[in-house]
Amino acid sequence: MEKIDNLDRKILEIITQNARTPFKDVAEECDVSRAAIHQRVQRLIDMKVITGSGYYVDPRALGYSMCTYIGITLEKGSMYKEVVPKLETIPEIVECTYTLGPYSLLIKMYAKNPEHLLELLNGRIQEIDGIVATETLTVLDQRILRQIPILTEE
Repeated sequence: MEKIDNLDRKILEIITQNARTPFKDVAEECDVSRAAIHQRVQRLIDMKVITGSGYYVDPRALGYSMCTYIGITLEKGSMYKEVVPKLETIPEIVECTYTLGPYSLLIKMYAKNPEHLLELLNGRIQEIDGIVATETLTVLDQRILRQIPILTEE
């Protein structure tokens, strides 16, 4: 992987704070040309340092009032290869990670209400072959949502 330098880090710091910052403003703050910013950002995309773009939509605005993290225990850890594609068919699941520790998988999921959560858990997730147990943690409030800090190299 190509190395990222301090200019790349400064660009990342600016655009992760606000992805809508115009490149002309990024260029001014970095004291380089707009073309240099375009080239650097494209290079960071090609290197997969920047892996997405878009807008964050608040799930509550779409009627999803419940956010949950669900720890999933699999019959065998290696079954994640078969289980994850089935979880991908459930649109309310927005994250899925294969983990070490008490759970084989940890998912983040949104539900509209307790009845919807029950239907997703009992009717969809727990019906998947290989899942032997789930443990649900309900989010009461989210206070921190941010990107990893962009630190300059010393």
